[in-house]
Amino acid sequence: MDEIIKAISSDGFVSVTAIDSRGLTERARKIHKMTPVVTAALGRTLAAASMIGSSLKKTGASVTVRINGGGPAGVIIAVSDDGGNVRGFVQNPRANVPNKAPGKLDVGEAVGKDGTLSVIKDFCEKEPYTGSIKLASGEIAEDFAVYFAQSEQTPTACALGVFVDRDRTVLAAGGYIAQLLPGAPDSAIDTLERNVSAVGAVTDILKSGSVDTLMESVMDGFLPRVLERSAVEYRCSCSRERFLAAVLSLEKSEIEDMKQKAVPVEVLCQFCDAAYVFEPSELE
Repeated sequence: MDEIIKAISSDGFVSVTAIDSRGLTERARKIHKMTPVVTAALGRTLAAASMIGSSLKKTGASVTVRINGGGPAGVIIAVSDDGGNVRGFVQNPRANVPNKAPGKLDVGEAVGKDGTLSVIKDFCEKEPYTGSIKLASGEIAEDFAVYFAQSEQTPTACALGVFVDRDRTVLAAGGYIAQLLPGAPDSAIDTLERNVSAVGAVTDILKSGSVDTLMESVMDGFLPRVLERSAVEYRCSCSRERFLAAVLSLEKSEIEDMKQKAVPVEVLCQFCDAAYVFEPSELE
């Protein structure tokens, strides 16, 4: 079961959100039939979006992450609700690049770094909040750390990882977002930096441990107190009614053309590949 855990240090100066997202990443891989490097890119983005979404403190709120680095993978989109349930797609799911080392996927090369990372938070009010930064590396975790520092003025350590087996299935996926809260002393900064360095690859921990183990490793020495834990999943919000409404919102001339052809209209959901077929009579 995929899970998010949130904790805070006993002194209130450091918070961490950690996620085990193996299941939802594997579901995305199967839906989009991605190459391993694209699976890693979208999986990292889904994990980050899920953690950010789970931090939204308003029912019905959502967050959309958009990464366009100019690389072979193309545009990456991930959308999370306020519970951390997430969905996503990538423009070129079958893109491929050489490994940077044996067994080491080159996510940065697939994503590219000549572009932007944008985070759009919709609180169901007049205008959503949008923050955008120039990509730092295309490796995604480093880019999110820059986003938090620049757009939200919060010092942040972020690590994301996806481990893909030889048969292309996802063996481990997840990550963490650790943040320094106002008033944090230099000693807290030093301890967090040491912990982050010692943790290493998050997938190494998740393959043999749990999301609790990951959180405790990041918060070593801080006497963390768990605030919340919740199950998350890959969840698409599409429906027949929504797609019919979208079709009927097209220009009148386009709808008339569909009706005159007298053949069913098929629409595919880009997030889950569900197919919705509408008969000409439904377009009346």
